[in-house]
Amino acid sequence: MIIMRDEATDGEIDEVIKEIRKSGLRPDVTKGEYRTVIGLVGDKSKIPLSRFTIFPGVKETVAVESPYQLISREYGQRLNGKVECRVVNVKGISIGGGEPVFIAGPCAVESKQQLFKIAEGIKKAGAHILRGGVFKPRSSVHSFQGLGSIGQDEAEEALSWLRDAGDRFGLAVVTEVRGEGQVDLVAKYVDMLQIGTRNMYDQDLLVRAASKHKPILYKRHFGASIEEFLSFAEYIAAEGNKDIVLCERGILPLGKGKSYTRYTLDLAAIPVIQKETYLPVLADPSHATGRRDLIYSMSCAAIAAGASGLMIETHYDPTESLVDSQQMITPDELKEVINACRRIHQLIASVEK
Repeated sequence: MIIMRDEATDGEIDEVIKEIRKSGLRPDVTKGEYRTVIGLVGDKSKIPLSRFTIFPGVKETVAVESPYQLISREYGQRLNGKVECRVVNVKGISIGGGEPVFIAGPCAVESKQQLFKIAEGIKKAGAHILRGGVFKPRSSVHSFQGLGSIGQDEAEEALSWLRDAGDRFGLAVVTEVRGEGQVDLVAKYVDMLQIGTRNMYDQDLLVRAASKHKPILYKRHFGASIEEFLSFAEYIAAEGNKDIVLCERGILPLGKGKSYTRYTLDLAAIPVIQKETYLPVLADPSHATGRRDLIYSMSCAAIAAGASGLMIETHYDPTESLVDSQQMITPDELKEVINACRRIHQLIASVEK
C-alpha cells in the first residue's frame, strides 16, 4: 500500500494513480479520517514498490504480505490510525456499529401470504432485516429450488413480495444470488446481496455482485479455511466495494459415527476473523446446527464470541415450510433469542468498559 501525506493534494494523488495504472495494476483509493491510502491490486511483482517513495505527497510505502490486504486489519489501521470494525449500513441499519443486528425469515419464499405473515412476526420479535430465498441452491435436483427457478416472471414476483414486505414492516431485505445472470434482477429489489456458502469460491459472481455497490452478505463455505474465506472476500473489496459482512455458518464435522448436527458452528472463527480483518462478522446457527432446539444456545454463544449479529431461519409454522423445517424457529422463539442476545451483549460491553 502507498500511504499519502496528510497534506497531499488531489493532483499528487492522481499522479500516483496514473503511475499504478501505467504499470498494469489497479489502484484501490480509500480516503480515511486521517489520510489517503492507495492499495495496489494485481501482480505487484510487475513494479518495485520503492519507486513510489520519490513521488510528491507520498509519506511511505508498505508491503502487505496478507493475501487479503484490502480487508486486513493492517490496512484499516494505516487508513484511520486505529483499528475499528467497519460499519456497514444496510438501509439505515448499522452492522458492526455496536448493537447486534438480527436477520430472520424463511429459508425460501413460497407465497406472498406466507412471507408477509413471517415478516410481521419477526418485526415484532425485534429483527432488523428480512431474509428469504428466491433462488435456492440445493444438493438434489429434485428438491424445491425456489420460485425463481420456475421462470423469470415468478422470480420477479417473489422478489417484489420481499421488497413489499420489507417496506410494509420497516425491514431491510436480503436474498441470495445464485449466479451472475441473477445479479441485476435481484439488485433491483433488495438492500443487500447474499453470496451463499456454495458460491463462496465463484470469482465471477463475486465480481459481478460487487459491481452493484450494494452491501454483500458473504457466507463461508463449509469446507473453507479462514484464509480462503478472507482471500475470496478480497475479490469483492478489489472491485471497490468494502461493504462486506462476513458470515460464519458452520463447517464440515469431523470424526465417525452419528452426526448430531448438520455442520459444526466454528465459534472460534469469529474472534479469529476479527483479529485479521476490520469487517463485521455474523453467525448463522440455523444452517450450522440444523436443529431448532440448538438455536437459542448457539445464538447466545455466537454473540458472546463477538458476533455483530445473527442470521436465523424463522417461520410462523415450521412444519409448513417446504425447505429446512427442522432448523426453523417461530417468531416467539426468535424474540426470546434476541432478548437473551441483547442482554449478553450489554453484559460484555459493561465488562469491557
